[in-house]
Amino acid sequence: MLGSFTDAEDVLQDAWLRWRAADRSAVADPRAFLTTVVTRLCYDQLGSARARREAYYGEWLPEPAVTYATGPDSPAELAERGESVSLALLAVLEQLTPAERAAFVLHDVFAVGFEEIAASLERTPDAARQLASRARRRVRDGGRAQDAARRTGGTDRAEHRQAVEAFAAASTRGDILALMEVLDPDVVWHSDGGGIVRAGVRPIHGADRVARMVAGLVAKWFTPDTATTTAVVNGEPGLVWYDRATGTVGGVLAFTVADGRIAEAHVVVNPEKLARVPAVEL
Repeated sequence: MLGSFTDAEDVLQDAWLRWRAADRSAVADPRAFLTTVVTRLCYDQLGSARARREAYYGEWLPEPAVTYATGPDSPAELAERGESVSLALLAVLEQLTPAERAAFVLHDVFAVGFEEIAASLERTPDAARQLASRARRRVRDGGRAQDAARRTGGTDRAEHRQAVEAFAAASTRGDILALMEVLDPDVVWHSDGGGIVRAGVRPIHGADRVARMVAGLVAKWFTPDTATTTAVVNGEPGLVWYDRATGTVGGVLAFTVADGRIAEAHVVVNPEKLARVPAVEL
């Protein structure tokens, strides 16, 4: 709902305090009560966050959720991955108004009924339905890469991982031709340095421009102590680059893959958004 671990924890803490203070005898349905409380808190948080993000330097991207795969997925890991929301979708959700975002997430992600959504947003059920419908259209229109992946029948995990590994190998070598082969001709590269770490202010479009930019960044900034590793980023195969000596993470890359090629990349290098990314075990 919020794209920020810190904001989400603040909302849940506030909701817990309100639940503890509530007259339980007057709460007929705890789930509905908590859904309403959390939704309204998120709605308020999104309103204040919008102002902060409009003043943000460069592109604002959500905080990545990163784990490192050490073997076959366990049942718990499979379930957690199934509940994950990709970084690309979270970025698209930033285009919605707080009310649209709440209606879309509650209905399309959590299958909450429109009557309950209407109560949470203090709207009529018809208005809540219209909000979700409008949000759905905006998500579809704004998610070009995800739409391409759906049209090609989706991307299985092995194909996604293969594209990510090919990108990692080509970028490490600075091989522009190999990068061009793994990038979709219309690839879009998004990056978030927050004005703290150097990153693009606007998205970069096209395989040629992205390939040359990646090769240039690797040549200029990567040192012998810099390494990359595969990781699970918001439930999908991605990459983490880190310092070999300390395991400290310097950046996280999430990818959308369509027809075996990378159609979109979201790169987070803002250290404030990497604080919760676990260090790589050396």
